[in-house]
Amino acid sequence: MLKTLAGNCWLLLLSSRPLKATKHSEKMSEKLAPEKRHSFCHGSQKVFEWDQTLEEVNVYITLPPNVPSKLFYCKIQSKHVEVGIKGNPPYLNHDLSCPVKTDSSFWTLEDDTMHITLQKREKGQTWSSPIGGQGQLDPYAADLEQKRLMLQRFQEENPGFDFSQAQFSGGCPDPRTFMGGIKSD
Repeated sequence: MLKTLAGNCWLLLLSSRPLKATKHSEKMSEKLAPEKRHSFCHGSQKVFEWDQTLEEVNVYITLPPNVPSKLFYCKIQSKHVEVGIKGNPPYLNHDLSCPVKTDSSFWTLEDDTMHITLQKREKGQTWSSPIGGQGQLDPYAADLEQKRLMLQRFQEENPGFDFSQAQFSGGCPDPRTFMGGIKSD
């Protein structure tokens, strides 16, 4: 067991086998990828689902049936997103909770889903919702999300180690600022 102290946070690396460098760092990253999507509902209707990584927030919108794909649109601005069907009022027309890099944000249509990839302007920032003031994660879910992003950061910075079973005891530090912050690419 390896323990690391940072402020009031301990990172416990629990393993029944010794930590070993591995050639499968991509597989390790996949283990720390979001396990499930968060849902934003209005009343009883699911508006969208979303998840995040260190670098991006992904929004998934189920498309209505029998509408030609060329009629769907998505406008991504630094602090705003608009989604809809041409000739109709927008389905979503909201400010984002945090700014994004518009030149590397994009959207695609995949089967019956619009997938919007928002590139975070500040890598490692934990978003509590893609939409400002709407559908915020509860404090417990936000803490779990921050811990997962912190482990993703450890995995990215130490690709030879497996952090998929690591656990935090106590509060989790901010992935953006912990131990000198995220290194620039």
